[in-house]
Amino acid sequence: MLSSFPHVPLRRPDFFFTRLQYASGDWDVDQRMPANLLNSLVEYTTVAIDTEEKIIPLSAPEVLHSPFCYLSGHKLVQFTNKERDNFEKYVRNGGFVFVDDCNHDIDGLFAKSFEAQMAAIFGAHALQKIPNQHELYRSFFEFEKGPPTTSIELNGWGDDLVHDYLKAIEIEGRIAVLYSNKDYGCEW
Repeated sequence: MLSSFPHVPLRRPDFFFTRLQYASGDWDVDQRMPANLLNSLVEYTTVAIDTEEKIIPLSAPEVLHSPFCYLSGHKLVQFTNKERDNFEKYVRNGGFVFVDDCNHDIDGLFAKSFEAQMAAIFGAHALQKIPNQHELYRSFFEFEKGPPTTSIELNGWGDDLVHDYLKAIEIEGRIAVLYSNKDYGCEW
């Protein structure tokens, strides 16, 4: 009889991946990226991982409980009032969002509209280039020259430039929004 065995509670995952669904644009790109990233976390860390991607509307209150959020796309980023409020509340209260421009184009629609959204929420100068000497590039793997280059950059997609930087919004000394024009989602 199973009742004679001691009850051992299942360990709740420490980490789950949340893709942010937003009303404008094409939020559901890079379909393989979440699984590839989660597999790497399982391979390289001892963190308890939920290996299933969660898709949560940015307008939903559940987003405020996510340890990691991912936002990507090619098209216009124009948050609704509720999306904007949740994004700001999440970030200002300890949340982390990785944003990936799938166009790989600093003058493209996604880049311009996302950067405008960040300026409207956090101020015109909140989104700053991260220096290549930043601890981000030395906290797990060593990237001595800053962010790793992608094959997308090297093969002439998007603006045909190698972007030697990432951008971030810092809140009280921590990176709260990490922004890439490098299209890491397609690379992973």
